[in-house]
Amino acid sequence: MPDTRVFVARRIVTMNPSLPLATHVAVRGTRIIGYGDADAVSCFADAEIDRRFADKVIVPGFVEGHCHLFEGALWRDPYLGFFDRRGPDGRLWPGLKSIAAVVERLQQYERELDDPDRPVIAWGFDPIYFTGRRMHCGDLDCVSQRRPVLILHASGHIMNGNSVVLARAGFSDDAQLDGLVRDASGRLTGELQGPLLMQRAARAAGGFLAGRALDADAVRRFGAVARRVGITTATDLHNDLTDDTVAVLRMITDEPDFPLRIVPALASRARPLTDGIARLAELRPMSGDKLRFGLVKLVVDGSIQGFTARLRWPHYHNGAANGLWYIAPDELPHIVEAWHRAGAHLHMHTNGDEATELAVDAIERVLAMAPRPDHRYTLQHCQMADEALFRRMKTLGMCVNLFANHLYYWGDQHYELTMGPARAARLDACGTALRVGVPLAIHCDAPVTPPGPLFTAWCAVNRRSASGRQLGAAECIEVGAALHAVTLGAAYTLKLDHLVGSIDVGKFADFAVLDEDPLAVASASLKDIGVSATVLGGIIHPCEG
Repeated sequence: MPDTRVFVARRIVTMNPSLPLATHVAVRGTRIIGYGDADAVSCFADAEIDRRFADKVIVPGFVEGHCHLFEGALWRDPYLGFFDRRGPDGRLWPGLKSIAAVVERLQQYERELDDPDRPVIAWGFDPIYFTGRRMHCGDLDCVSQRRPVLILHASGHIMNGNSVVLARAGFSDDAQLDGLVRDASGRLTGELQGPLLMQRAARAAGGFLAGRALDADAVRRFGAVARRVGITTATDLHNDLTDDTVAVLRMITDEPDFPLRIVPALASRARPLTDGIARLAELRPMSGDKLRFGLVKLVVDGSIQGFTARLRWPHYHNGAANGLWYIAPDELPHIVEAWHRAGAHLHMHTNGDEATELAVDAIERVLAMAPRPDHRYTLQHCQMADEALFRRMKTLGMCVNLFANHLYYWGDQHYELTMGPARAARLDACGTALRVGVPLAIHCDAPVTPPGPLFTAWCAVNRRSASGRQLGAAECIEVGAALHAVTLGAAYTLKLDHLVGSIDVGKFADFAVLDEDPLAVASASLKDIGVSATVLGGIIHPCEG
């Protein structure tokens, strides 16, 4: 039969309960036409037999249900994170263990800039790892007192700027704006919390936003990162989706060698509500096999480790003031209703449990007024939800995509500072979600943490912080459940489970090719399994080169 190829592997984990394991999968064009053992595919007599993966393990291509293509744009600038991180080109950037080390890297970068008017921009910083103090604008003034210096925190919800940024943005010590952080004497520290202040600072930095737009190079860089870790479908879960951005996404996804399907979410706050609803209607007909529109993203609060998330009583364990509402509580029900009646597929960022409760209330209200079967509204992050909230989600037909990577990267800080031991035990409660019956995905939220579905699965299975502390052993899940959460579970939250997420006849031939079987290795080794290649619609994309 023309255009048919049979991939042979040591083992194929299908995530399909009808036939969970196989050794052969037959592909015709971009789709799977058969799978099983050698006898099961022998009917495809003229098929090409491809044995290049004969010693490998094939699983469905991983589906990253919460990440941002902005990761590809950020790699234009220095990385300032606490943990080591590998860039799209394979370079390893060592983590920085002090504010002094952060300043030193920025100073070195500033000396290398040829353009005297170019701002110093960097990303990945998080002061919660450094005891004793947070960053002050004086630290960044040591980098430059004539250029704007602006650094984006790892959470994406906070920035730090130097005195030049503060002056150009019009932020003064007597300004009365939520999110302006002050020291004990009442002076501004240069820490800026929340989207409104961050946007103002970015404009003051001159070129920050335009220079980091999602151009073709940025999208290709993200594709390179995704390919290295086995991702074949990824969201861009907060995008203004302007004409220029959509043109870039359509151009890149039309390239035969681009290794990724992209599912962008329209940022609700990017436009007035009526304009956003009209824009969604324009976008939907533009969907294709590698680019899917229809998601809408609402951001209700900030980040827990940045102390901008909204927590229910007793609020923050260390006594910090409660966080910020990114959408006013009295406005959220009306915004949800408008999008619901427009047929949007809502994905809602709620980190703190007070924000989660508000979102669940809004969904409950709108479904009572205008029921919709199979809406699959999904709470993203949802890190502090308790069992009662999960039961309400189940009743309402909601899904959840939990930020399992947080257990490793910020688990110790949540235990000691933000939540305390008891609440940290239910951080990203995958076990409870499954016990209650809420459809579950887990994610990395790149660029907040690095993409890597096997690492994300390891986090959900082992629940170990960076120091090795286990948080809530009862919330650990089995390896098979974690694999489901980064394949079919994530695809379900995107309403793409009929096309991707498992190996079955008629679905896209999207695979991750692994060096070892994740169901056979020790659970502690799950994160260390190598990825040799991805296959997207039958096209092989090696992870090297």
